[in-house]
Amino acid sequence: MTQKKFEDAMSELESIVEKLEKGDLTLDESLKIFERGMELSKFCYQKLNQAEQQLKKLVKKDEDFQLELM
Repeated sequence: MTQKKFEDAMSELESIVEKLEKGDLTLDESLKIFERGMELSKFCYQKLNQAEQQLKKLVKKDEDFQLELM
């Protein structure tokens, strides 16, 4: 999943939620896609956390803002 983009993961996660909300899957199918949804959720959380950390590194230098590289 390391090559997946945030937007792609969110799209797949939305699809999983729709399928689960319909309620027409078997228990086994529901569990399988729920697990996939949890993986995607974790991936998205990590990506958002990384973005937040980068934004926190935004520092004011004189009259401009610069992003400090990690």
